[in-house]
Amino acid sequence: MKKFTLLPALLAILLWSSLAALGAFTQRLPPFLVTAVALFIGSLLAIHRIRDWQVAPRTLLIGVAGIFGYHCLLFTAFRTAPALEANLLNYLWPLLIVVLSPLFGLGKLTGRHILAATIGFCGAVLIVSKGQFDFADSLPIGYLFAIAAAFTWSSYSLATRKLPPFPNAAVGGFCLLSSLLAALCHWLFEPAIVPNNEEWLALLLMGIGPLGASFFLWDKAMKEGDPKQIGALSYLTPLLSTLILAVSGLGELNTITWIAGALILLGATIGSLSRGR
Repeated sequence: MKKFTLLPALLAILLWSSLAALGAFTQRLPPFLVTAVALFIGSLLAIHRIRDWQVAPRTLLIGVAGIFGYHCLLFTAFRTAPALEANLLNYLWPLLIVVLSPLFGLGKLTGRHILAATIGFCGAVLIVSKGQFDFADSLPIGYLFAIAAAFTWSSYSLATRKLPPFPNAAVGGFCLLSSLLAALCHWLFEPAIVPNNEEWLALLLMGIGPLGASFFLWDKAMKEGDPKQIGALSYLTPLLSTLILAVSGLGELNTITWIAGALILLGATIGSLSRGR
């Protein structure tokens, strides 16, 4: 069964890869509204085990800080820095999972792990930037928010392994509280907009998949798998996202995409073969 420990991570990555395509149908909606609705739907996936939502305050705090904190910081980054650069810095989180693992007592870091994560990051940079780099001379404050978002998600991912054991269904509680906080941010900072039928369908699919089931799968993956291998594999997210956009007619593939894809797959292969713990 050991060879299947990466399956939950791969499924979570696949679900996250669909977010960009689904997001194309919700571009009119404010981001905190999208997050609030989708996370609320995601929380309902575990409503049948609501008793398991009762966890220690520290566990609840870390769970909500991870899910809501990450999205809040990322949205703030997109509003205060160019979206391209913010997204590139956001994709430091898989690399940080690899590099920070020893600090959380989760195995020994080897040169192969670092090589895999670095190659994957280079591929992510290419696929997100499309080979065009134009960083501002002065660093916008948004860059700091993007880096903070990457640290938040990587730290949350690793911390779940070190917390006292808690049920996987408790992630539903994390999602519900994060949804309520996102709804509060929407009420405070965003205009009120009512989704149309197409947008409601996209929100439903988001809640079921990339902002719902993915978090339960990710929790299982981080508890059972090698975080350094998972971190290297996580760079499949931007690659699969680009492929899904292309297949759905919302994007296109070019030479840069194929080069980036080769780098990401190389990094993922090296990372998945690493055995250092």
